[in-house]
Amino acid sequence: MQTPGTRVLNLTLSDVQLAADLLLPAAATGLVVFVHGSGSSRLSPRNQQVARYFNGRGLATLLFDLLSEVEQRLDRVSRELRFDIPLLTGRLLGVIDWLGADSQLRHLRLGLFGASTGAAAALLAAAQRTQRVQAVVSRGGRSDLAGSMLAEVLAPTLLIVGGEDSLVLQLNRQTGEQLRCIQRLAVIPGASHLFEEPGALEIVAREAGDWFERYLGTATR
Repeated sequence: MQTPGTRVLNLTLSDVQLAADLLLPAAATGLVVFVHGSGSSRLSPRNQQVARYFNGRGLATLLFDLLSEVEQRLDRVSRELRFDIPLLTGRLLGVIDWLGADSQLRHLRLGLFGASTGAAAALLAAAQRTQRVQAVVSRGGRSDLAGSMLAEVLAPTLLIVGGEDSLVLQLNRQTGEQLRCIQRLAVIPGASHLFEEPGALEIVAREAGDWFERYLGTATR
């Protein structure tokens, strides 16, 4: 079920058509593109909850499917495409370029909110669209999968990790050593990889919202 005010879009890229949900608050100055993680989709309840919070702070949001319906069905069996970082990055780059060509949206400062493997795609896209991407937030992200391109990221980057997610926390600390941009590691005490503990996702949303508001701006309220 879509949030009232959401526009359902079909993003036509060079190789595929992807479903997307756009919510554009009045006077928004920033747009956050959600890049979901392994096996998820634009309908993820966690991402939708965070998107509503961002909307309440005057930020526009775009949630889109990285895979087509056919690809999603294949991936449920093989679980291969969700870890195909070059494919996911290419799809995200296509969406960023699509937004840049849209007369209604191209003036908005752009942020990327990546989760799990989607965080790697977000960082790789930021490294390749340095003039377009103004901020990145990773939620429980496999940022390490961005590899040597981490040093090319210019956008201020926030890495959010659960305190109980020990492996991903270690990997994100290593990521921080490779990033050359403005950056911060936010560790949420007691939270696991999916931030399912009471109140954990609300802290994630607030941390991410503060970061995006700082670097993308927000509507005057």
